[in-house]
Amino acid sequence: MADTVPQPGSADPRDLTQGPPTPAARLLPLIVPAILTGIGAGLTLIAISKVAGRLENLLWEIIPDGLDIDGFSPWWILLILTVTGAAVGLTVWRAPGHAGPDPATTGLVDPPVPLYVLPGLIVATVLALAGGVSLGPENPITMINIALAYWLGRRFMPSAGPALWVGLAAAGTVGALFGTPLAAALILSEMPGPGALWDRLFAPLIAAVTGSMTTLLLVGNDFVIKVPGYPGTRVVDVLWALLVGAVAAVFGMTAVYVFPLVHRAFRQIPHPVAMLTVGGLTLGALGALGGELTLFKGLDQVKELALDYSHYGFWSLLGMAVLKLVALVVASGSGFRGGRIFPAVFAAVALGFAVSALIPSVPPALAVSCAVLGVLFAVTRQGWLSLFTAGAIVPDLALLPLLCVAALPAWLIVTGRPELLLGSDEPEAVPA
Repeated sequence: MADTVPQPGSADPRDLTQGPPTPAARLLPLIVPAILTGIGAGLTLIAISKVAGRLENLLWEIIPDGLDIDGFSPWWILLILTVTGAAVGLTVWRAPGHAGPDPATTGLVDPPVPLYVLPGLIVATVLALAGGVSLGPENPITMINIALAYWLGRRFMPSAGPALWVGLAAAGTVGALFGTPLAAALILSEMPGPGALWDRLFAPLIAAVTGSMTTLLLVGNDFVIKVPGYPGTRVVDVLWALLVGAVAAVFGMTAVYVFPLVHRAFRQIPHPVAMLTVGGLTLGALGALGGELTLFKGLDQVKELALDYSHYGFWSLLGMAVLKLVALVVASGSGFRGGRIFPAVFAAVALGFAVSALIPSVPPALAVSCAVLGVLFAVTRQGWLSLFTAGAIVPDLALLPLLCVAALPAWLIVTGRPELLLGSDEPEAVPA
């Protein structure tokens, strides 16, 4: 039988034996870059947190002990936060790239910034974390990891698109922050993209696993707070879940609506040093009023509050929640570099305990988890992240159906409304 002779313009059948790569063939080469990115993301988080922790210990314990004063007396809180504001202001003013874009215009995952921005961003982040500013590390550390992963990835694997490195770095950082890859998978599942969902999640999930394992193995990462166990589902708890979720969403939305006004007010101060010094002074006054628990990013403080919440009354707990939310808005609006998730969680937990103190028939576990869900819905507008955090902070499977119930009115309240994020066209108070 004669060989088949291809007609002009037709493909040679022998050239068709190599078809397009299968999904597995496309995903396998991403395993090593994903592992390295996850480890790097975890190490970056650990390094910055360690430096900030050492400086925090110096400012709030070593120096006050040396001076024989109370490190959390109102006047010392006011002094340290004012000085912190001035130091961050100097960094924003003088550092190349002004320590990154205006934090009021950036979310958790944004396009890569140039490498020359990172030194100033790192300094501003360490100062804010150590100085007691009510912001978390998640936004700036994610920005740092995205920039590093993008630069290294484009250098050593130029055929990959920028979206890959953004996804890997974001997933690795979120996994490291929460100590579990599930949070990263849930966040990335809400982002649109081509192809099957689990194809898109494959490499980022590897980065999230290695990022979370890096922090768990080296420093540990316990996101759980200790509250009295949930006694079991009652019919009335459905009503309480609906009510607490809705109240918490409204509470969080007050910050959303006040945020642009606060941001605009601080931008009337024309110089970043003056602006951030005034921001630090304001945070110092709030910290002096609220005390030690209302300072810093809120993760360690929320564990302390959970252990001692029964010693506080309704008004004290509500006051902590309000002060923390106000401090979050002031810190973000005045230009401090930091994330909003951890301080928002503290405000939500304090609100949940306040509800339980006001209405003792509402179990603290139910009130706290539903409050976390509602506040994070408003602050982050990330549905899966909010549900995950609420379920992780009070880990009880019996609460999951009630959290899903609480999500319904909370989401109706926040959807379609403004976010705690301003447009990038908002003015930055940095001289040309």
